[in-house]
Amino acid sequence: MNTSNTATNVRNKKRKNLTPEIQFRLNLDHCSKSKDLSTAISLFDSVPTTGSEIHLTHHHYNSLLYICSNSVNSDHPSTKSSAIEFGFRVYHHMIANHVSPSEATVTAVARLAAAKADGDAAFELARSVGNQGKLRTYAPALLCFCRNGMADKASEVEEHMGSLGLRLEEPELSALLKVNVEKGKGDKVYEYLHKLRASVREVNESTANILESWFCGEVASDVGLEIQNVDHVNQVKLRNGDGWHGLGWLGKGKWVVHRSNVASDGRCCTCGEQLTCVDIDTTETERFAQSVASLAMEREVQSNFKEFQDWIEECSDYEAIVDGANVGLYQQNFAEGGFSIPQQLDAVVRELYSRSKKWPLIILHKKRIRQLLEKASNRDLLQDWIDQGLLYGTPYGSNDDWYWLYAAVKLKCLLVTNDEMRDHTFELLGNSFFLRWKERHQVKYTFVKGNLKLLMPPTYSLVIQESEKGSWHVPVAGETIDESLRTWLCITRSGSCDALASSLNDDNQLSNSNKLETLANRNNSVGHSDDKLTSITGKRKERSSSSPEV
Repeated sequence: MNTSNTATNVRNKKRKNLTPEIQFRLNLDHCSKSKDLSTAISLFDSVPTTGSEIHLTHHHYNSLLYICSNSVNSDHPSTKSSAIEFGFRVYHHMIANHVSPSEATVTAVARLAAAKADGDAAFELARSVGNQGKLRTYAPALLCFCRNGMADKASEVEEHMGSLGLRLEEPELSALLKVNVEKGKGDKVYEYLHKLRASVREVNESTANILESWFCGEVASDVGLEIQNVDHVNQVKLRNGDGWHGLGWLGKGKWVVHRSNVASDGRCCTCGEQLTCVDIDTTETERFAQSVASLAMEREVQSNFKEFQDWIEECSDYEAIVDGANVGLYQQNFAEGGFSIPQQLDAVVRELYSRSKKWPLIILHKKRIRQLLEKASNRDLLQDWIDQGLLYGTPYGSNDDWYWLYAAVKLKCLLVTNDEMRDHTFELLGNSFFLRWKERHQVKYTFVKGNLKLLMPPTYSLVIQESEKGSWHVPVAGETIDESLRTWLCITRSGSCDALASSLNDDNQLSNSNKLETLANRNNSVGHSDDKLTSITGKRKERSSSSPEV
């Protein structure tokens, strides 16, 4: 018996038993997978206008429009023309049959409108879905206006998207930059360059070329303000997280653009500018702290998190927070393992003190502290930490994660922990600036043959940076094992850098060994009184009367 023939006969028999509607859907799905426009047109035209057993649904119409929107990218003009004509025919048929278009439907039709250079129709279609609109819904209209050199209309689309809370990505921002560069709109180029800075860490080569064309042009040379007060620019830059000021184009004269590299210490190999490890700004920091506190008080039903908040307000002179449990239990999952105080936790505390001459704050469960105090070998050290105000015991039944995270965010200081902060607890905070905050503030550690090694935050961030001198540094995307080989755009004013160099703050010249102290001074220089900068020298200090007992 021929098994192959038998199987074929069975398949043919099954196909004969399929209803016309099921057969139509199978054929349409095949067209969709293969992006077969001509067969899709024939299939649609085969459906009788009346008395048909085939009832076209959302799925059918969206599949047909999907095929059309993909076909408009064809290199053959006839295929593109057929796709546009057929797509609108399908859409009008859908409306005539009272099938309400979904966001996916509108997105596909907006792409068809943009393909025939009708940005107005594409924009009107996108707005028809109201708050259901997505980036993909509006992108056809925005990109269409950009391609056609209609900068003002493109900005109108972008502003409308912003009112809906939609964030643009590099393709859209790159298109906006390009059209405004072509139109010589310096203010808009500056605005979209900053939106690009906030959206991506590094730019594609095509975007880098657009930026080069702007800075090498005559219009760019003519825009810019004389820098009257570098200290003021620096203060604004610090409040913004130390990576940008947003005050507009600074300086006068022709721009000089180089393809450069950045050394491991964060210095540009071309102009010598010191790049920074960029933080979240003061508004984001306060919002972040409030989010942590709100979630903590919502979940910490057995403790008084507000009491901890009040204590942090009074005891705000710490430059580092230590996740005590994470450090003490590091690599202790063996038979004789246990909470390591002198070998690990004390080593971290002393190393932090040796770097900044300030003691850190250790966060540890009160229950854990009571257990550790029962061991005589721990007692003197723990009591010394308690007397100096270096150890905070979180209440019974609490999650100490909330405490060390809140303290680090609120005090704008370093956080020593190997916790990746990826579980559901931290997911509640969102990722809009959490990753940027971690990069600047988290200190990881390791012990190699008993020797501690702190993995400090990077000396500089791989992001677009704007300096107080008005210069720019833009990282270009590319695969690289050694970051010192990555290409950066170094963009400076001709002749202006040397004149302004003497005005820079001395902290830009500090050696890497002083990075920890510099970071704390920068964070505390905005919005803090002088008494909060007093160093802890190791002498005993009284705990605040409002602090909980350990």
